[in-house]
Amino acid sequence: MEILFLIISLLLMAAGLVGTFLPIIPSLPLVYGGYLVYGLVTGWQNYGLGIMIAFGLVTGITVLLDYLAGALGAKKFGGTRAGVIGSTIGAIVGVILLNVIGLIIGTFMGAILGELIGGRSMPEAVRSGWGAFLGFVAGTFFKIVAAVAMITAFLWLIIM
Repeated sequence: MEILFLIISLLLMAAGLVGTFLPIIPSLPLVYGGYLVYGLVTGWQNYGLGIMIAFGLVTGITVLLDYLAGALGAKKFGGTRAGVIGSTIGAIVGVILLNVIGLIIGTFMGAILGELIGGRSMPEAVRSGWGAFLGFVAGTFFKIVAAVAMITAFLWLIIM
C-alpha cells in the first residue's frame, strides 16, 4: 500500500514540475501535495513537521512571487502603477486566451499598454514591458529551481 502512495506522490510531483512551465497547473502546490500524501500514509516516518513547514513556506512564497514577478519586473525597470496593473491584467488575459505564450505576451504587452494609457512615452513603456518580461522569466526560473529542489529532497528523504 505504501508503494501505491509513493507512486501517487511522485505523480503529483511530476505534474507539479510540468506546472512550472504550464501556468494552468499549480506547480509547487502539487509538489507539496506529494509530500502531504506520502507523509499522511507513512505516519511521517521519513520527514516531519520541520520539513513540512519549510516546504510550506517555500511553496507559499513561490506562489506569491510567481503572481507578482511580472509586475515587480516592470516596477524595477521604471514602470508606473499603470504599467504594473497592465502587466498583471495582461498576464491574466494572456494565459486565458493563449496559455503559456499568452502569459508571456500578455505580461509584456499589458505593461506597455498600461504605461501608454498612463501617459508614458513609447520608449518608457517598452522598458517597462521588458522589465515585466524579465520578471516573468525570473519568476519561472525560481519556480523551476524550487520544484526540482523539493522533489530532489523528497527522493533523498525517502531513499535514505
